[in-house]
Amino acid sequence: MEITMITLKKSDFGEMVAHARKHLPEEACGLVAGVTEDGVKKIQKVYYLTNTDHSSEHFSLDPREQLDAVRDMRANGYEPFGNWHSHPESPSRPSEEDKRLAYDSSASYLILSLMEPEHPVLNSFHIEGGVSEKEELAIQ
Repeated sequence: MEITMITLKKSDFGEMVAHARKHLPEEACGLVAGVTEDGVKKIQKVYYLTNTDHSSEHFSLDPREQLDAVRDMRANGYEPFGNWHSHPESPSRPSEEDKRLAYDSSASYLILSLMEPEHPVLNSFHIEGGVSEKEELAIQ
């Protein structure tokens, strides 16, 4: 597996945390997109989608919102990098279900843990064949 470097703006990280807290106790979810420069995936936009499962243990992206996000990515010249979701009460690592449902081995899977409310943790993972490997994520 190839380790990828991903960058995220601090302001986007703050918005992700606020969005995830607003949707507690459910998992929040969405997509991330941007541009690749010198082998670095630079997230330019975070998309906030509805968790149609309304669950604290899993999520499904709203298909209409997902299509709208992909249209927006194309209109702005962004590459789809992957998805993100929150873990309201568990660590920032893929659950067995996350691994099982990770169908796209080219995607990055960002997981935001709110387990310690004052110290949210965001990590990114490459998941392939049920095996997850942490990617390098810089919040700048």
